[in-house]
Amino acid sequence: MRPRRGLTTSIAVLLGWIGIPLLAPSASAAVSSVNCRSSSYHALAARLDRDIDRALRGRVSTVAVGVDDPGRGLQCWLNSSAHFDSASVVKVTILSALLRKAHEQHRYLTGTEAFLADEMITQSDNYAASALWDDVGRYDLQHFLNLARMTQTYLGPGPYWGLTQITAYNEVLLLRLLANQNPVLDTSSRDYVLDLMARVIPAQRWGVPAGAPTTLTVHVKNGWLPLLTHGWRINSIGTFTGRGGGYSIVVLTQDNPTMAYGIGTIEAIARAINRDLNPAARSRVPSSEFSPSWGTPDEFIPAVAQISGAR
Repeated sequence: MRPRRGLTTSIAVLLGWIGIPLLAPSASAAVSSVNCRSSSYHALAARLDRDIDRALRGRVSTVAVGVDDPGRGLQCWLNSSAHFDSASVVKVTILSALLRKAHEQHRYLTGTEAFLADEMITQSDNYAASALWDDVGRYDLQHFLNLARMTQTYLGPGPYWGLTQITAYNEVLLLRLLANQNPVLDTSSRDYVLDLMARVIPAQRWGVPAGAPTTLTVHVKNGWLPLLTHGWRINSIGTFTGRGGGYSIVVLTQDNPTMAYGIGTIEAIARAINRDLNPAARSRVPSSEFSPSWGTPDEFIPAVAQISGAR
């Protein structure tokens, strides 16, 4: 099976993403306060700064945020270099590394790899993720991270891919690779990942899509994992394409008492961001309704003493 061609190139050309640098977060943004900035949209940056801060008021979650809108030269950061357990958002990295490995081997994905990739992204299947984690191997996983300059990302110990340490800054870098022509992932690979992220099953499309215009295509991947220390890890990453789109949102959280609470924190932030970036939208993605599946871990919890944070 070969990924489809054409989608990402047209997106990149249409939105003018090519060649727009991702600026390193300022020191204040990397530490504890929301910091939004834009070379041209100063009022919008100030509004986002204020509204993200309001969305966080009263929440007990520990949060990292990254917002990247290259078309407006706009970025927002909060705790951008703080490390969080990835939970299942790392599955996007696993697939990207697999596609890079296949590219270097001058081959297509095998039928088995394509099937596992579909299950891993669209349904967040853990057995598929573990199989591909082993298939790619630590050497090539790290090779991809090196090429992607995701220097703040540390692979989880042994089979525990969900304990990979990630940062908001590195996840924004990853989303940029998926949406922009680059030497790390070719066009067909980027199209393939984005297509799968756009087809995540409805029950798992909570998080950063909240408040987005329904006219945009949302490419999303979420993760949820409880451990004894820092409670529920609830993460959501996504990029938004289509007319009026061309931006990405990353929200990483921990210290959530329940899964539903973490989702609530993420969606409060996402609603503020999506509304500020799309003030004229007539129809928006609604907030998620509680699902009976919430509260079930999205991956294998380590049997050993909680080793969250291991690199």
